[in-house]
Amino acid sequence: MPTHHWLVRPRRDGGSDYVHFLSRQETVEVLEGCHLPPQMPLLKSRHWLAATEAEARCRDLQEKGGYQSSDPLF
Repeated sequence: MPTHHWLVRPRRDGGSDYVHFLSRQETVEVLEGCHLPPQMPLLKSRHWLAATEAEARCRDLQEKGGYQSSDPLF
């Protein structure tokens, strides 16, 4: 998994749900939230996973959650 990886899913209100994977040595920090510009992004959860778990979570979000790879939102 790259150092930074973003997944984004559009919402009906014009905003986006996002998941940001941030690799840190042996673990991956996973930030989940939403963003409706021009407001500040809302962080809903933060947790850490092993690299293999993070890759599986990323695949699940893309296959089942409707998320797509994206450039950084902010």
